[in-house]
This record gives sequence, structure tokens and C-alpha cells, in this order.
Amino acid sequence: MNARIARPAAAAAAAAIMLASLSACGGDGPAAPSGKVTVAGVVIKKEQALHDLLPEKIKEAGEVRVATDVPYPPFEMFVKEGESTLTGLDYDLGQALGAKLGVTFAFTPQKFDGIVPAIQAGKFDAAMSAITDNKERQKVVDFVDYSQSGSGVLVGDGNPGRITTLDDLCGKKVAVQAATHQLDLLKSHQDACGKAGRGKIDIQTFPKDSDAQLALRSGKVVAQVLTKPAAGWVAKTADAGKAFDLVEDPAASGGYDATPNGIAISKQQPELTDAIQKALQALIDDGTLLRIYNKYGVGSILVKEATKNASVD
Repeated sequence: MNARIARPAAAAAAAAIMLASLSACGGDGPAAPSGKVTVAGVVIKKEQALHDLLPEKIKEAGEVRVATDVPYPPFEMFVKEGESTLTGLDYDLGQALGAKLGVTFAFTPQKFDGIVPAIQAGKFDAAMSAITDNKERQKVVDFVDYSQSGSGVLVGDGNPGRITTLDDLCGKKVAVQAATHQLDLLKSHQDACGKAGRGKIDIQTFPKDSDAQLALRSGKVVAQVLTKPAAGWVAKTADAGKAFDLVEDPAASGGYDATPNGIAISKQQPELTDAIQKALQALIDDGTLLRIYNKYGVGSILVKEATKNASVD
């Protein structure tokens, strides 16, 4: 799956890699309603014009109640296993948005399949959990889209197989987790390999992404296909960035079969959707969003415009 259409089994395995190194220390932390916050090295202050767009009940409460399903690296993680302090791309983005809007984005863990119903029930104002924006979900929530992500290709350090595109996997052994969208992607690419006369991909399936990465480390395969955000995170963190590289195909900057990921917001609060959309655009325009994404090794999933309900499926 491209993002959180449903939860992939690989999340827990990737969560174990170097969470503490990207914790919210060094000044990063929740924004006070009238204060400022440092995120990814950027000091972010309240913009009164954006604050004025918020619904009155959000202004009075001083917070936006945000649901998130943890862990799903690099989007949401615990700083330390067994403790409740959060980190991750979505968490950092929430703190940046909160600082711009002059309120706190208060994150609460919630099982993924219960997130949208909880927003409908009024338990949360919004959700930030790498949720795929699709037409079915748009019937009950609105989305402010903040990234485009699909499948990515992970290779060994230095890219010894010289893999630059999906076509370069033709005729080679490639690892993938079983029962995933990425497996379907490789299968669907076999015809293109055949037509190019390069031989079919020798697909090696594994029960977990971590098992596939062991095969890549040992040279049993030349690449692994997984979600691009997860691939970027693993490339950045495994062995301090010395174990793997992420393939960047200019023709698929967000990944193959990329779809929009959005902040889900209650349809009962259109003013909140408008305020978040404008605050997100401000973070895109001043470069803060790119700084946050680069912190987690996924700068290529950045969007240039904060769109609303961008899915066309």
C-alpha cells in the first residue's frame, strides 16, 4: 500500500531503528498557544492572521485534538519503547502547524481503523497518521494533503547493482514483503520487462521487511521494494546511514503509484480545515516543511501546494 490505506506489518520492525536519534530534543517540542516552537532547526512563531481563521471553540480550548496510530515510521514513533513521548514526521509537522496557528496540536494514540469513526464522533478534531486521501474517506472527513508517496526501491550502500528505475529490476532478484501493494507492483511490471527483452523480475517474498533487508545486506538480492517513506527512513538510519541507499527516480519523485496523504479533519469544522491548509502552505513556502521531511530522509515526497481532498480515485 502506498500509505495508510491499511496498516502494513512492516511498521513495528522499522520502528526499532534509531528512534532516539530523531527525538524532540534540543528545543523541539509542543507549541504553547501564544509561544513559539523549534522544529527541524526552524523557529516557528504564531501568525495572528492564521490564528484568526480558527473556529472559536479551538481558540477557546487552545488546542487541536489529533488522533495518530503509533508506530508507523517515519511518520509517527515513540521516542523510546515503553514510553509515551512521540516523535516522527507527522508529530513534528503538527507542532509546526500548531506554532503557526498559535494553538497546541495535542496527539493521542488511536488504533488506525478507529481514527475516522473517532473524528466523526467528535472525540478528535483531526488525525495525522499518514492517511491515504481517497474518495471513500472524503465522504466523512476532509483532507488537507501534505505529501505524495508510493513505492520506493532500497539498494545496498553505493548501489552496486546500479539500479536507477523500476525497469532496472528486470532480470534481477528483488526482495519484497508478502501480501503488499509492492508485491502487486512488481508482478504488474513483469509484462514491461518481457516486452523490453530484459527478463522477468525474480521476485523473492519475505514475511517482514526486516527479513527482506537481511537478504539485501547479504547480497542475495539487488534491491528491496517497499513504501518510499519507509525506504527513505531505513536508508537514513540503518547503520547510521551506511547500510543502504534510496533510489531516486526523477520520473517518480514521490514513489511509484504515488497517492496523496492528508491530514483528516472533521467536516463539522470547515474553518479548521481552511486554517490548517493555509498554515501548511506557509510552511511549504518558507521551506520548513522540506526541512522536516529531510530530517526523516523523505524530502522527495514533499508537495508544492497544500491541496484539499486531492484524491481522484
